[in-house]
Amino acid sequence: MRRNIALKLTISAISFFILIPIYSSIDAQRAETLIDGSVRHGGFGGPMIAVGDVAGNPGLWVGGRGGWIINIDDDHAVSLGGGGYGLVTNHQVPVTIDGNDDLYALNGYGGFVFEYTNRSYKLTHFTISTLIGGGGLMLRERNYDEVNDEVNTYFVFEPGVNLEMNITHFFRISAGVQYRLTNGISEYGFSDSDFSGLNGVLAFKFGGF
Repeated sequence: MRRNIALKLTISAISFFILIPIYSSIDAQRAETLIDGSVRHGGFGGPMIAVGDVAGNPGLWVGGRGGWIINIDDDHAVSLGGGGYGLVTNHQVPVTIDGNDDLYALNGYGGFVFEYTNRSYKLTHFTISTLIGGGGLMLRERNYDEVNDEVNTYFVFEPGVNLEMNITHFFRISAGVQYRLTNGISEYGFSDSDFSGLNGVLAFKFGGF
């Protein structure tokens, strides 16, 4: 008797665990989801340059970025990745440091980048991007002979909008504007206002879109 009861309980338990995936599959077919299994993926990377005001003078930033592309459907795609810039123009420190009045800003930043792309199959289309991260400001001599390793770290938030053109199936160029907002720069006579502001940006993207 006990053996029969145990056998029935075992069969019932096995049946229960077999039916769960079946019912789950049925429910999954009926459920509406934001992203389904037909999503196409891609990736890209490439150099970027940005031009804008730095401490009252024209400044040039050079960097790069890359990302993982998620094509939600034909009209909408997002990319998740990272990027960063380094300041390559000379910007003299406005104060004397340890008796030296010929020092220059050595600045760079980077972080996580989120980008939305609208109708990327069109020859020209627009993107909206946001960088969230941090940077470091140091001092250097004009010819980089000496670099001060004391770093003034800061937070960066940089949204932007771009017009992008498909050159080939694996190469795109985008141009736009970004607003760099820094928080935390307070050393060497500089402030956040010296490195915050609008920038014109040119980006080159290579990859599978």
